[in-house]
Amino acid sequence: MTTPTRKSVTVPMLQVMKSAGEKIVMVTAYDSTFARIVDDAGVDAILVGDSVATVMQGHTNTIPVTLTEMAYHTALVRRAQPKALVVGDLPFGSYQVGAGQGIESSIVLMKAGAQCVKLEGGTTVATTIEAITRSDIPVMGHIGLTPQSVHRMGGHKVQGRQDGVEPGGRQRLLDDAHAVEQAGAFAVVLEGIPTELAQEITSKISIPTIGIGAGLFCDGQVLVMHDILGLSERELTFTKKYIDMKSLATYAFQEFAQDVRNGSWPDDKHSFH
Repeated sequence: MTTPTRKSVTVPMLQVMKSAGEKIVMVTAYDSTFARIVDDAGVDAILVGDSVATVMQGHTNTIPVTLTEMAYHTALVRRAQPKALVVGDLPFGSYQVGAGQGIESSIVLMKAGAQCVKLEGGTTVATTIEAITRSDIPVMGHIGLTPQSVHRMGGHKVQGRQDGVEPGGRQRLLDDAHAVEQAGAFAVVLEGIPTELAQEITSKISIPTIGIGAGLFCDGQVLVMHDILGLSERELTFTKKYIDMKSLATYAFQEFAQDVRNGSWPDDKHSFH
């Protein structure tokens, strides 16, 4: 019996999944090797996230990563030819100047292999989202705890716990969600907001919501690959370590080092004659 060929996930398919009540699964990846592994697991979308700055480049936040670096990692992921939808993350400084800059930066990621782009913000970036979508580039929004706003928020803090229309206020997040939807985004990430607010947003907007630290009621969920694998140094309330790969990798390297030092590697089986 042959296994049916898995269909490639497209932007319109995510809307179909929301309508059908099927949960959307998104995981980050930053290179071809892990993109292939993540895709083989059957995820719906691969986010080439600006989180590469913290989990691979050693920065304390996502701000330093550049558009050129994001295009490089997007190209690596695309080379794996995944069936999952490839989402390219627009880094800080690549769209803040205005709609024109946002379009130009989105084109860079699309040429690198992204099938859509993601950017952070709500009402303040609505015109940019609208301009990018008018250029036939699909856009995924991102509201709530937006890591590129770390300095304005005073750290990575849960948003939407207080009433108000100021940034981070509950009503502001509702307005942000509607603004992203009306601007033409096909989906929106909800990060670091109370479960009840995420549930309300999910029920009020027509586009899929993908949660991270936003409770159970979103249309889908995303996690950073390094957190899932136990490779991250950070311990966050809204992440889960599904395997302790750090310990497994450390053990493997220690065994190799021991074999080299005691002269048992390489053995005759792994040598040429």
